[in-house]
Amino acid sequence: MLCLTLTGKTIEENLADFWKNRSYVELAELRIDYLSPEEIKMVKTFPNLVDLPVILTCRRQSDGGHCSFSEKKRISYLMEAVSGGFAYIDIEDDIKRPELEAECHNYNVQIIRSHHFLDGVPLDLYNRVSKLASKGDIPKVVVNPQSISDLILIFNAEKELSSIRKKIIIGIGDMGIPTRILYKRTGSFLSFCSESTVSPGMLTPWSLSELYRADKVNAQTHIFGVIGNPVYHSVSPQIHNPGFKAIRFNAIYVPFLVDSVRSFFKLAEVLRIHGFSVTSPFKTDVLPYLGKGTREVKFTGSCNTVVRTNSLWKGVNTDYHGFLSLASPFFNAEAKQTAIVIGAGGAANSIVWAFRNQGIKVIILNRSEERAKRLASETMSSYDTLGHADKYSGIADFVVQATPAGMNPHPEEDPAPLLQFTGKEIVFELIYKPGMTHFLSRANSAGCRIFFGIDLLIAQGKLQFQEFTGYHYPPNCKPVF
Repeated sequence: MLCLTLTGKTIEENLADFWKNRSYVELAELRIDYLSPEEIKMVKTFPNLVDLPVILTCRRQSDGGHCSFSEKKRISYLMEAVSGGFAYIDIEDDIKRPELEAECHNYNVQIIRSHHFLDGVPLDLYNRVSKLASKGDIPKVVVNPQSISDLILIFNAEKELSSIRKKIIIGIGDMGIPTRILYKRTGSFLSFCSESTVSPGMLTPWSLSELYRADKVNAQTHIFGVIGNPVYHSVSPQIHNPGFKAIRFNAIYVPFLVDSVRSFFKLAEVLRIHGFSVTSPFKTDVLPYLGKGTREVKFTGSCNTVVRTNSLWKGVNTDYHGFLSLASPFFNAEAKQTAIVIGAGGAANSIVWAFRNQGIKVIILNRSEERAKRLASETMSSYDTLGHADKYSGIADFVVQATPAGMNPHPEEDPAPLLQFTGKEIVFELIYKPGMTHFLSRANSAGCRIFFGIDLLIAQGKLQFQEFTGYHYPPNCKPVF
């Protein structure tokens, strides 16, 4: 189930939030530690104002909550509210209040016994969950994963704790987001969501229900994803998940913040991941783990798509073909064309090779001359530093911006302010947040034909979709941006 966490200051605010998101969830949690003092007396009326089961929670500050009153008063508020028709109550594991437990049993309120481990993931995680469950309550453990190795421990809980039918295991923070989306693969019976930032990494009801369809995941669901560091800027889930839904393909596409490629391949086995996209900085790091790679992966030395094929991982470079699908209509085999590529990193690598394999002369401009020289040597291109960019104004048919300069939160950055446009250039920007970078705006003002970063992302994403599913991206399906 998806559970909507309500954190309004008043009962009225919580009701408005509930009915706004009612279609996305099957359960609600009323966080009375967020209520203003004068609203506390209204808590027991809440369950009768909604049409879903409600969890009663009053979280202490030491466990990440907002409760500012004394422990004695907190327990008294819970005691008073229990008779209001709540389906569940969340009580911390160190609370020894027989009178509260007795009151819960009297009113048929199920107890969720929770433990918050906010500094990491304990190695004895399974033992802690089992100990909580031994009391006959629903165990809930909240942890703060710091690595992919921690995620492996969390996702193995489904198998290791299969005898505990009803449990909740949540990873908070950026590293924990996959546990919220793939909550069923941790063995959890629910995942929390909210429109406010209740805890780090919590997603909105719409995204969990409509974008990821997390509540539809079952044993047959194919898991795909994107790995990177950072990764949550990626809009790839907004391309692939709508595509899966449109062709009725039982699959989900999840972002994974990765600290170790080697560890992620281990996680991929635990979760039986069928394929994943690769973004910065791992497009070369994945190469040693591939059983085979396409021709483009071999000569670019860059892989942005990994697919499971029988017992092997296959590497593909859809950046290369995605770019060609946009640029090739402007290629002229009868003329000598020139391209300027700004940058010499992984993104630039595929672009330079795409031009060179079409016989187009390439000039690589980069802040670091050494990196530009290395890529130029590998691709038989020319190179120079960005400090000399003014020398190349007006000589290129194509200009591609392949550096992070201009990306949020620094949209004012221009990677090549000395490079001027004449209006005849076809200009590609690889950054897609913001859509119109300062660099692209200058090109547009000069009258150039421009392509946004999102254009390339969608082009290569559709090719990835075909690699993942074996089907073309549905023509009537629009990514959700």
